[in-house]
Amino acid sequence: MLRFPEPYDFDVSTERFRAFGTDLANLWHEGGLHRVVAGREVRIEAAPGGVEVEPLDDEIRAVVLKLLGSEFELPSFYAWAEAQPVLAGIVPRIPGFRPPLAPDPFESLVTSITAQQVSLFAAFAIRNRLIERFGERGELAYGFPSRELIAAASEDEIVALGFSRRKAEYVIGLARADIDLHALAALDDDDVRARLTAIRGLGPWTAEWFLARHLARPRAWPAGDLVLRKAAEVLYGLDVHELGKRLDPFQNLSAHYLLTGMRVT
Repeated sequence: MLRFPEPYDFDVSTERFRAFGTDLANLWHEGGLHRVVAGREVRIEAAPGGVEVEPLDDEIRAVVLKLLGSEFELPSFYAWAEAQPVLAGIVPRIPGFRPPLAPDPFESLVTSITAQQVSLFAAFAIRNRLIERFGERGELAYGFPSRELIAAASEDEIVALGFSRRKAEYVIGLARADIDLHALAALDDDDVRARLTAIRGLGPWTAEWFLARHLARPRAWPAGDLVLRKAAEVLYGLDVHELGKRLDPFQNLSAHYLLTGMRVT
């Protein structure tokens, strides 16, 4: 068992993995989440005080803790949000929501590429075809395709899965790029943005979601996200950039609570 500080709501915290259709790499099945880790299918389900994980060893533990957002410091955010317009109403309605994270940096970036300028329903469907074609199959779920396999693929193979020609170029270009994606975790936010946006196809929106949904950086704020812009306008009557300044130093958690709160409350 892995314990999480109370309150923790496993169902709400994993809602994103089923909100836009099936996610083959993070598969919801009969009340639990399945993910392939190092060739083994892992099932995660709610338990009092945390989650039950089967099987569980040190490698799986690290992946599951990352996946379930253990890096986020929620108590200080909750205390701050009590005095914040809008969030003071949203946060208590989804108590125990802990935003999930992408455990692998390559997976995080490819997922963002698939979501560029399309609906999330379409992005999930296209991403699933990539996972099914190049990923390692477990019993129910699939492991996300390795960077090496995508680097060896042709653009035509990626286009056949529903990617535009340009996005196929971006995905393969990222896989073949001379950059250590894991090493980005040691850099500050601005350096991460600079390194990523130097790669063709990775703009500020993608870099910001990488900071938010892989590195869990507190001040990550994907101002280019259309739904977040709508939330800023409708809920606050503000420009999204101005709202980001007002939500400092909790922009990342604020964005997650706003977006999830708009869907589930």
